[in-house]
Amino acid sequence: MNAPQSQAAPDNGISADLPQRLQARYRNLPRPPHFGMPAQERLYRKQRLAAAFRLFSKFGFDEGAAGHITARDPEFTDTFWVNPFGVHFSQVQVSNLIRCDHHGNVVEGDYPVNAAAFAIHSRVHQTRGDAVAAAHSHSTYGRAWSTLGRLLEPITQDVCAFYQDHAVYDEFGGVAIELDEGQRIADALGPHKAAILQNHGLLTVGKTVDEAVWWFITLERSCQVQLLAEAAAARTGAALRTISDVAARQAYSIVGTPQAGWFQFQLLYARIVKEQPDLLD
Repeated sequence: MNAPQSQAAPDNGISADLPQRLQARYRNLPRPPHFGMPAQERLYRKQRLAAAFRLFSKFGFDEGAAGHITARDPEFTDTFWVNPFGVHFSQVQVSNLIRCDHHGNVVEGDYPVNAAAFAIHSRVHQTRGDAVAAAHSHSTYGRAWSTLGRLLEPITQDVCAFYQDHAVYDEFGGVAIELDEGQRIADALGPHKAAILQNHGLLTVGKTVDEAVWWFITLERSCQVQLLAEAAAARTGAALRTISDVAARQAYSIVGTPQAGWFQFQLLYARIVKEQPDLLD
């Protein structure tokens, strides 16, 4: 197997280089809640997880039964919550989510688990103790970009959220139903927030469900923008203008932190719950 392409992940905290006024403003934004009991945190994660699937459906990230988002259980941390296999993203609710262990056993719920969800996510959760959630789906632009086997370039402010913080898994080993394939994906992801799985799609992780899902959404859109920009450049003969290293790092320190990812998702969560309140059932 070829060595995975990657970039070293920088510090994910608030940058000490930011002006003091911005640091203060950033610290005053809403933050992820803290819970006194695992049951409260479990419900919070499941509600965000169900909302994430509804958003994936709304944005067209569904491809039949393919795709999965997982959330580590706050009490039984060697298990994770995931969508029920065979239920469309648009029909996922808090009540039909299932919990499975790292051996592929469904320990709570009435549906089977997608074999690929188990193979990939169990290895990611085991390898990355900091990853509460992981998201993977066969979204259109992510799949298209993945065929190039390349990292995204810093050509817009938004994609700077992944500057030096994403990797490429550069070998497609078939449908990911074997644990060794899942482990290779987890190894390629390394310490980063995202990986482009060559000939396959996108994978993102986060310290919250909210963060992981926002990274997936904005990564998919960044793939779309880069594909459009490269097509326009090829048509016009113009060269893509990339953002400088200094500017990209500064943008990352604002748009690429776990807090930023969590906060961005809150707007989408409010939107989808208002539109589709049955997801909370």
